[in-house]
Amino acid sequence: MLKNSYMKFFSILFLTILLFMNSAFSSTIIPNLDFFNNFNDKFLIGYISKALENNHELKQTNHIVEQYRLEIKNSFSKELPQLSVGANYLGTHFPNGDMNIFLNKNSFILPFQASYEPDFLLKNRDKTKSTKKLYQAELAKQKNVYISLLSDVASGYINILLYDNLIKKQLEILNNDNKNLTKIEKKFLLGVISSTDLNDAKKENTTQKTIYDNLIKNRKTIINNFCLLIGESANNSKDIQRGKLDNFEYLKTIPETIDSNIIYNRPDLIEIENRLKSAKIDITVAKKDFFPSFKLNGFLAFDTAGRGNFFAWESSFAFLIAGLTQDIFTGGRKITNLKIKKARFEELMETYKQRDLNAIKEINNALNIIKYDRITENNAKYQVFLEEKNCKNSNKKLNRGTISEIDFLKSKNTLNQKQQLLASAKASRLINYITLYKALGGQL
Repeated sequence: MLKNSYMKFFSILFLTILLFMNSAFSSTIIPNLDFFNNFNDKFLIGYISKALENNHELKQTNHIVEQYRLEIKNSFSKELPQLSVGANYLGTHFPNGDMNIFLNKNSFILPFQASYEPDFLLKNRDKTKSTKKLYQAELAKQKNVYISLLSDVASGYINILLYDNLIKKQLEILNNDNKNLTKIEKKFLLGVISSTDLNDAKKENTTQKTIYDNLIKNRKTIINNFCLLIGESANNSKDIQRGKLDNFEYLKTIPETIDSNIIYNRPDLIEIENRLKSAKIDITVAKKDFFPSFKLNGFLAFDTAGRGNFFAWESSFAFLIAGLTQDIFTGGRKITNLKIKKARFEELMETYKQRDLNAIKEINNALNIIKYDRITENNAKYQVFLEEKNCKNSNKKLNRGTISEIDFLKSKNTLNQKQQLLASAKASRLINYITLYKALGGQL
């Protein structure tokens, strides 16, 4: 009976290990790309896909998530029996004489050792549950990284389109200003104007050149940053293809109000919520540490020291030990550990409350900004409309000879400046659409 019991014990042990050896947890984060498909631009979605494939920060986050996924398996392994085997050489020597001992002088021993702590209080199960919650928190954090990356790529692309537009208009302003300066220099040579007027014209021309140079510099910086987001070398910045801001628009309607319950689907709130659940489980585990622990230890060894065959019961010995352990004095370690877990839970609770308030603030701010962005853009459109009429009137006056070409060029520059303001207003509105998308956790 004893032999059969040991064989049954080790058979169950091996089967249990095999059943759970290949268990795995998997997850897939699929970013919400539909929002970005609604911008009528053929290049944007391509750059977003490129960023998802090449961005190194995103890859780093994916590896962190994989670590947490594997940590679940590591934690679960502690719930299972532990089995080890060793190969040992035994050399013996006994005094001369008949001692009725039948042992070979040189022998080989193969011991199997097993240990298992029955989880009567489900402490190890709780530890695995806590690890799963941390894994889910990292998944939410990973999704937040995805959303931030998509938002940054889209915002960067819009800024590139904006600077293309501003530089084009500024170049027109600069060309008109150069023509003006040439005509003013001729007037000065003819004695029609003073040197002060000439110097003022030169200062204005220098100002416009400085604005143009700064726009070129800023666009280069933005394109370099954009290359980093999509995993490209900054040396390839000249290869960044794009459309035009005039044709770039969001094709759907942005809602004016948002259901407040949507904030609970934000990844940052889901992350901290899962960390809270993990911390609560950790408190339970810390309390269970005060109870006794029960452990089973098994040992089965086959040897060639005796007369029996190897792997035969006649040449083996085995034992099974069951023990109960209770700590008497740990220097306050368990009490301190419990207090630490409780303090960690309270810390995370305050973090959750703060993030909840911050989420509401971000959504309300985004909606409010978009509302006034529309007003600002409409005002800019109206100013451009009025300035276009003024420019047409100036052209008629120029043809009638009632104003000089210098005055007409100044009118054209004023129109270009109003168009720059309109472009900035439009880009600001579009970027704030993306800000709302980010504030809603990608649910726009």
